[in-house]
Amino acid sequence: MTLPDASHDPVGAVLRALDLTADPSEPDTFEGLSLPQPQGRVFGGQVLAQALLAAGRTVPDGRLPHSLHGYFLRPGDDSAPIGFAVERLRDGRSFSARRTHALQGGAPILSMISSFQERQPGIEYAQTPPDVPDPEEVGSALDALGDVDHPMARFWAQESAFDLRHVDGSIYLRAGAQGSQGDQCVWARARGPVPDDQLLHRALLAYGCDQIMLEPVLRRAGRPWATPGLSMASLDHAMWWHRDVRVDDWLLFVQTSPSAQGGRGLGAARVFDREGTLVASIAQEGMVRVPD
Repeated sequence: MTLPDASHDPVGAVLRALDLTADPSEPDTFEGLSLPQPQGRVFGGQVLAQALLAAGRTVPDGRLPHSLHGYFLRPGDDSAPIGFAVERLRDGRSFSARRTHALQGGAPILSMISSFQERQPGIEYAQTPPDVPDPEEVGSALDALGDVDHPMARFWAQESAFDLRHVDGSIYLRAGAQGSQGDQCVWARARGPVPDDQLLHRALLAYGCDQIMLEPVLRRAGRPWATPGLSMASLDHAMWWHRDVRVDDWLLFVQTSPSAQGGRGLGAARVFDREGTLVASIAQEGMVRVPD
């Protein structure tokens, strides 16, 4: 199986990568392919989304993921298939818990626990979003990167499955002064329609958020993505879905970075839909190394 050309259909390419194949010889095992990346390493958001979908295929009908906690253990090779082994930890009356290992060469590249729940009534409240411009009033990162003569810029402009719109301007080429709080707001939407499958939409939110979760760390340090010698990698990822989400409609990421130390930085995000409803909360710690 080959993946379609992402530059012509970036969302379709991601959907094909997330379409896992079940292993008929082993229960609860699956295999997936990777989208090509400039440095040959598997995109972290992709393997996170694939692991969640693998787990979701083993739970009773009607249960959707409400949380996951995962560790990125090794870099993956985007030219080799990824195996997914799901362990059924518990199926209760309302909740199901699963552990998923993503494997290449017999070694885990991701280890993740996820929890699924039936729809149930309960206490209902949520924070509200800040007052920001509508996405139509904000410039797209795709346009900004399309004018840059650099291989990485061309790759993200042509093959990114999400249209990202930074309210205060992107930090691909330049960032604000060091010492700012690093807060940022980003509108995001898939660049094409997505099937009406809530598990898939939740997995795609996990996929897409990995592009921007550590940006507040860079903003707070006053460093753009284009910093020479910059080295970044996701270490661990936690996510909570509060309500249904659609990634093919605009979502607002309200982001902060409370701390960076020891070559690591923590990014946090609250995600609101276009109507201002809080749909998810996310936290990610990553390795962030810059030249002295």
